[in-house]
Amino acid sequence: MSPKERQRTAHGSTSRFSGAFTPGRIAMTAVAVLTLVFIFENTREVKIRLLIPEVTMPLYVALLATALLGAACGYYAAARRRK
Repeated sequence: MSPKERQRTAHGSTSRFSGAFTPGRIAMTAVAVLTLVFIFENTREVKIRLLIPEVTMPLYVALLATALLGAACGYYAAARRRK
């Protein structure tokens, strides 16, 4: 099947969402949801040492910041690979 072909539904029309739910997208959505659940379940205050200063913040803020930094690094690495 070529990328331009669309799967037909039971009524003979093409489905707009036939290519939207791929196994990779479903897996990444599940990982993202589990990550967010993990982050927001950990809400206690923790002390984090950032090079020199010691900062007290909720654990979910530190986890969310780390997840966002990791996603940005992954996006940057993937973008450089495409060039």
